[in-house]
Amino acid sequence: MNPVALRLLNQQLVSPQFSGPAELVSYMGAMQAQEYRLMRWAVAMRTKKPSAKAFKKAFDSGQIIRLHLMRGTWQLVSVEDYWPLLNLCSSKALAVINGWMSSNKISIPEEEVKRIREILVRTAANQGSVTKEDFVQALAEKDIVMDDHRLSYHIRYAELSGTLCSGDLLPMKATYALTADKVKTHFKMDRDETLAMLARKYFQSRQPATLEDFVWWSGLNINDCRRGIEILGDSLHVETHGRASQRREFYFTNDCRTRGFRKGKYLLIPPYDEYLISYKSRDIVLSPDYSHKAHNNSGIFQPVIAHDGMICGNWTPFKEDLQATFFMGEHVTDLQEEWKRYKIYQLK
Repeated sequence: MNPVALRLLNQQLVSPQFSGPAELVSYMGAMQAQEYRLMRWAVAMRTKKPSAKAFKKAFDSGQIIRLHLMRGTWQLVSVEDYWPLLNLCSSKALAVINGWMSSNKISIPEEEVKRIREILVRTAANQGSVTKEDFVQALAEKDIVMDDHRLSYHIRYAELSGTLCSGDLLPMKATYALTADKVKTHFKMDRDETLAMLARKYFQSRQPATLEDFVWWSGLNINDCRRGIEILGDSLHVETHGRASQRREFYFTNDCRTRGFRKGKYLLIPPYDEYLISYKSRDIVLSPDYSHKAHNNSGIFQPVIAHDGMICGNWTPFKEDLQATFFMGEHVTDLQEEWKRYKIYQLK
């Protein structure tokens, strides 16, 4: 088993199978979307022909939705998965957010939540897609002054209640819209169906992966994750991999992609990408000696370079010319082919 090659293939980072962004996001189940500009590249680089226009079309039409979901962080989900995943994950996400508020000594009473939400809803209903600045102005018209952190918590509460979700895509600023205007169909699943769906999408797109990886990524408790795996039954199988002191049980789907890997490929991977953030243990593709080059202990992830799937350097987005540094291995092949792919995508 070559776990690095298998992850590249099943994460669609080499030999991608999908043409459109919405198909890709649906396949992945959910994708980290912390960095507003580079979440687009995270999706596009996994499609056959990366296109900024295609991403914007899918986003603006509501085929792709961005909201705070798993672990209380930003995610992209497909429209058909929006309600099932929100119903499954919202209680855990709320617990995480309430924990952050408590640690920051912030308390928001229920009457305030109701009053502010009415203003947020009215603003979004009147304007369609609104920015946080639009919310600030609407609150000011009601003589309400609120710091940015407190307003962010109100917006997250509204997202996790299914009231607000992402609006239209702007170059730099996130927007919000009424979910009722953006998500036209309410797809329904019971809890077991949703657990099975999430487990299937996770392992098909991140394999090989462990139970602990799935628990970390989903933000669910271990019993829920085990239940999802249990429901999938014989469609998953387990293989043990690693040295004696580090042997782990990895799950695979029976239709795991194994063909299409080619050596010599470089990838310019954006921060918070699923290639790293999907897993609790990242040592398969990132040497622990260099983990600080990819992320810190506070959960801040950097843009990284992968060569044949191994994280070996850093790069700087949004520059005219490629700026790259390597911290592992010798690299004589330049990155211009991948840089050109990234730059062409930006210009489309």
